[in-house]
Amino acid sequence: MTKTLFLALGLAAAFSSAALANDRYRERPPVIVSPDLAAPWVMQLAGPNARPVVYPRQVAQPRVIYRQREYQQPRAVQRRGIFGESRVEPAAVRPTRPVRSQIEPQFLPQTVAYDTSERPGTIIIDTNNRFLYLVMGDGQARRYGVGVGKPGFEWAGEHRITRKAEWPNWTPPKEMIAREAAKGHYLPARMDGGPENPLGARAMYLGSTLYRIHGTNAPWTIGSAVSSGCIRMRNEDVVDLYERVNIGAKVVVM
Repeated sequence: MTKTLFLALGLAAAFSSAALANDRYRERPPVIVSPDLAAPWVMQLAGPNARPVVYPRQVAQPRVIYRQREYQQPRAVQRRGIFGESRVEPAAVRPTRPVRSQIEPQFLPQTVAYDTSERPGTIIIDTNNRFLYLVMGDGQARRYGVGVGKPGFEWAGEHRITRKAEWPNWTPPKEMIAREAAKGHYLPARMDGGPENPLGARAMYLGSTLYRIHGTNAPWTIGSAVSSGCIRMRNEDVVDLYERVNIGAKVVVM
């Protein structure tokens, strides 16, 4: 009887241990493996009740590169007139900078070899090459870059400097005023000397003509044919020349 009781108690303890073991296995936390280790043979090692949790791979987001848009000129706009006619209105354009904002090196003042029969102090202007030479003697001359008359305003000849002026006033000729007005540019009847004056810092008047050697408030035009016949120089260059020549000096334009 006693043996039977001990046997029953032993069997009960064994079944209780087995139940507790099964409960423990059922409550095991999930096994977390990477996607590369989710093979069947690996899952067998985790036990029959394992719940694998696989984190999905993150897909790299494409890089977004912002590029600065290039300016595109607006197109002309076609509109209808009040009578039904078609007209094309030009598109607005951005203002452009001067083609050359700095003077080119060859037009800077320099002393050069120059063979001529003219006496020292004579000014020789080579309009084709845009150079002004001040003869110094001994086969040398001081050379400056200049702006000359535009097509239709070229001229050549010999004159003498009859007057010199510092920061001269400007009185446009009537012909120039009328010519510019036809283009829609209205010139003043007179402008006082100063940095905004087209004649610049100095002027040397040639004989009884309307032509002058003068400075400019547009130095980027040196080396070009843009004037109405006058010879223009940079302000610093015309000041230098002004100090070197006297009234009565000969000027040869060729």
